[in-house]
Amino acid sequence: METWDAIASRRNVREFSSAPVEAEALERILEAGRRSPSAHNSQPWDFILVSDAEVRAALAGVWRGAWHVANAPAVIAVIAPSTTKGATLQFDLGQATMSMMIAAAHLGLGTAHASVSDQDLARRILGFPEDRSCTNIISIGYPADGPLLPVKTLKRRAFDDVVHRGRW
Repeated sequence: METWDAIASRRNVREFSSAPVEAEALERILEAGRRSPSAHNSQPWDFILVSDAEVRAALAGVWRGAWHVANAPAVIAVIAPSTTKGATLQFDLGQATMSMMIAAAHLGLGTAHASVSDQDLARRILGFPEDRSCTNIISIGYPADGPLLPVKTLKRRAFDDVVHRGRW
């Protein structure tokens, strides 16, 4: 898939087929996250890859909207220093997350992201250190409703309502 096709095809997928995701594909997705840009090249992330069904089911409890994590063949938890705050950290983590989601779409894999509200539960399940937080979780798998295709009907504001040239 070409880059533009991956961007145009990427959508939140919350229902996955039972097909496993190949280890090579997961490595590629993780490498996309690792290569993401960050302020001052700080690379403020660690990633935890989870494929075990029991662990994924438990992980779905970290946020009310994370139910899709339980039936995804693979999940990546994004971990960052708890002591670092601010827009720069969130921007960097967002870039890493989106890089992984675009890489997944390029490989024909659907993704959805979920927030994490219960840090204690996430820490018990994933074992990350006390000075870290799990910022979000990405579920990954083949879409249950068929392959990713460019989305024809966007539920987005019109291009000319969003884009301003020179001034507002």
